[in-house]
Amino acid sequence: MTQKSRIVGILLIALIVLVAFSACTKKDDRVTLKVLYYLEATAPNAITDANDWFGTFEKNNPNVRIERENLFDEPFHDKTRAYAAAGELPDVLYVWPSGRSDYLHDQHLLKDLGPFIARDNLRGLFLPLTMDPAQQQAGYMAMIPQGITTTHAFFINMEVLNDCGLQPARNYDELKAQVPVLRAKGYETVMIPAQSDWVMQSCLFSMIAGRFGGADWHERILSGRAKFTDAEFVNGLDFVRQLYADGVIQRTAVGIDYGEGPGMFATNKGAYYIDGDWRVGAFITDSSTGQALISPSRQNNIRITVFPDIPGARINSASSVICGVGYAMSAAIPAGSAKEAAAWELVKWLTGKEVSETRTEHGGTPTPSRTDLNFAALNLEPMQKAVANLGNEFTTATVVIDGVFASEVYLPINTGLIEIAVGRLTPRQVAQNVQDAYDAWKR
Repeated sequence: MTQKSRIVGILLIALIVLVAFSACTKKDDRVTLKVLYYLEATAPNAITDANDWFGTFEKNNPNVRIERENLFDEPFHDKTRAYAAAGELPDVLYVWPSGRSDYLHDQHLLKDLGPFIARDNLRGLFLPLTMDPAQQQAGYMAMIPQGITTTHAFFINMEVLNDCGLQPARNYDELKAQVPVLRAKGYETVMIPAQSDWVMQSCLFSMIAGRFGGADWHERILSGRAKFTDAEFVNGLDFVRQLYADGVIQRTAVGIDYGEGPGMFATNKGAYYIDGDWRVGAFITDSSTGQALISPSRQNNIRITVFPDIPGARINSASSVICGVGYAMSAAIPAGSAKEAAAWELVKWLTGKEVSETRTEHGGTPTPSRTDLNFAALNLEPMQKAVANLGNEFTTATVVIDGVFASEVYLPINTGLIEIAVGRLTPRQVAQNVQDAYDAWKR
């Protein structure tokens, strides 16, 4: 090999190394969005839908890279609080309009989406209630709700009732009378997976408090015209005690994980089941497997309404309603930045027409906030149609407790309901504890 050849060879090797080094060190100009997503991995379609939605967004926005963290129930809330406390809130996250996300609202950790909504002329594409800043604890549009939520739904299994020669109870006396009949056949009467303390408060007691106190009961407390120790609130708590004492709800309910409830109802462990309207999504067909917890043919035997009339209640035919969950942006994102623009496009996509239609069809949102969806084209199963009619099953909408009171106030209610269930505290003691917490919060 001549010296010239050796030089050429060396130069070629150097060029190859340089090209390789440049490729390895090439700057990634994409915007990275950290996303905290609420995902119940066992729910039908949940994983497939999430992967599709975020994957499609990245495909349509090649300048954006998403780092997504999936969590569910208490682990999700614990992690969100940890991020907030550390000042490291993800760029886009799943939030509540109040309640479980109250600290995010109170500390103004979420960006005001009002100017973005106005700029892109989106307000007319959503139900008015979901575009009302007064419905969010921050007092501004901190998030876009993906729907309206009825937190109390009363599921009726006609297979079980027919097996016992019964019809759906119209009032509490009839419901109580069914307990020994159902028990004799090995069935529970009313099931509720109440190990997580928010479930009893949100899915049952908020409805009970509204029935005993009236639709404005919370306003009277907040304005100082009433107290939690007044008879109407104590009577509501005492009705919870009575549910356990009468065997309508088993005390073991407080030991049942929230994720276990749908399976128990689907396998005919009891005649009635209490949960939020969103839980319909747990029963329908998973498009990726073709399997359903309750097959469409069996779903025709399931009715969805509200709890029967309660004696002594101020109102009946009532349920608890609130703006649903949705998506928000961290207030820490610099205004006018590429990250802000990307985050807003992701929020728009996740609350947009295409995702909303899929979410509705797959059971994730029974009452979507979008007004431009083509419901006639959606493939809805019997239980989805039943929950879509839930609003016609009651005449008065009352508040959800953790949607109108601060966590300092509703947490003693949550834990107090568990204490009543296990017999450690009386309804009056719980009411006093809540009033004391309220007075401390007001100070």
